[in-house]
Amino acid sequence: MSDPRAVVTRAVDRLRPLHRTAALSWWDANVEATEEHERRRVAAELALSDALADGELFRDVEEARANGADAVVRRQLDLLHSSLVPHQVPEAIRHRIVELEASVEARFAQHRGEVRGRPVDDNEIKRILRTSDDVDERREAWEASKTVGAAVADDVRELARLRNEAARSLGYRDWFALAISTSEMDETKLFETLDECDRLTAGAFAAWKAATDTRLAERFGCAVDDLRPWHYEDPFFQEVPAAGGVDLQSVFAGKDVVELARTTYDGIGVDTGPILDRSDLYPRDGKCQHAFCIDLDREGDVRVLANVEHDRYWADTMLHELGHGAYDIGFDPSLPWLLRDTHLTMTEGIAILMGRLALEADWLERVAGIDAAEAEELDERLRAAQAAELLVFTRWVLVMTNFERALYADPETDLASTWWSLVARYQLLTPPDGRDAPDWAAKIHVACAPVYYHTYLYGNLVASQVRETIDRVAGGLVGRREAGALLAERIFRRGQSLRWDRLLEEATGEQLTATHAARFIERGLAA
Repeated sequence: MSDPRAVVTRAVDRLRPLHRTAALSWWDANVEATEEHERRRVAAELALSDALADGELFRDVEEARANGADAVVRRQLDLLHSSLVPHQVPEAIRHRIVELEASVEARFAQHRGEVRGRPVDDNEIKRILRTSDDVDERREAWEASKTVGAAVADDVRELARLRNEAARSLGYRDWFALAISTSEMDETKLFETLDECDRLTAGAFAAWKAATDTRLAERFGCAVDDLRPWHYEDPFFQEVPAAGGVDLQSVFAGKDVVELARTTYDGIGVDTGPILDRSDLYPRDGKCQHAFCIDLDREGDVRVLANVEHDRYWADTMLHELGHGAYDIGFDPSLPWLLRDTHLTMTEGIAILMGRLALEADWLERVAGIDAAEAEELDERLRAAQAAELLVFTRWVLVMTNFERALYADPETDLASTWWSLVARYQLLTPPDGRDAPDWAAKIHVACAPVYYHTYLYGNLVASQVRETIDRVAGGLVGRREAGALLAERIFRRGQSLRWDRLLEEATGEQLTATHAARFIERGLAA
């Protein structure tokens, strides 16, 4: 019989260096999308995948889990098991998935749409959608944001087929079911939660959107029924347009949002300087256009990739990504390597908690530097905007999660029709007349972060629940070291030493609930 502690030691000794090499190569490939970086990334990820696919290691872990290990070792074995399961598939499938994911992600990094004959990056597309009153230019910018979908759609569909083949070889219905099962979540409970969030937000969202659409129709001189996706400010309508929230562009003019984020974390006693020093924060050609935080080694080498412009969107994003980073540098260093990690739901919860500050009057006054009178005048409108943000994002998550479930249920179906049907149902958007393009493939998560989006919704529930606890115990978040200490002691230090739902319950005194998020929305809309 396999000795549990010895199995863990052997596994860590083998996986730890491979994990760092794979993480570093992934970072390099996103910072600069070259053929050489893609080649190195593929080689590193294949080496890690081959180690995770080791059948002997998998059998040892399964035996050790049945061998009566103590709690700390058993927890490591459980996490190892969840990591190993998806890789117990034929080598040809595993390798093809890794190669295709790297190829698709490189194309996302390199691709630029065109508006009026010139290439535009994502920041420029958002600028046009935020500021332009020229509907033809807006439409061209929106369509430019979707052209990457056509460039990768066939391969994204092939990835879904390959992932399904891998999952079914292990006895799962499809990849969606496998991904949920191996992330300490239950699919039935997940969709019960999604259905509850649908019921709780449908009426409020419809009312908010009707009022917003009236203002947009006035701005663009058209009937409400003539509004189309390019009349909104985000290509996927996952964010609130200024017409439905608060326009803070003037507040951030001349501000350095990176320094605002650094100051915010300093105020709660978290030193993000070393993270920022290692990060790559500004846009350029050939670089991934999105944002993420990565922990390269679980020993403190934490970095952020971003494409910062000094506006409210990137203020939120930097606060968000450094929330991930604060979590990653906050692990108790005495924890075993396998436990120096986070569950996606908890790390997204902390990131969302921090990102929300960019729409709080207290933060705008104390960190961004607006005067007290302006902060007071903005307070109620900001609360309403925050509620609208959560409404809009919840409806967007319903689109993404239901779409991915449908994608893996049948990759051969008419995915464009499925996509726009969900967009119309949950976001109440009118699809463009006669459009038959793979717009679903333009969302990078579908290809490169599959079955992830539900963690953002759970993260919003976690953020509301944790914030309620912080306000009760520490009296607030901005500039309060007591709040930082609470996060550090109750959440960060513990890593993955226990399941995410148990961690949340111990940190806040209650199981995961939508109550606090619903109250957050109600208070904001009442304002």
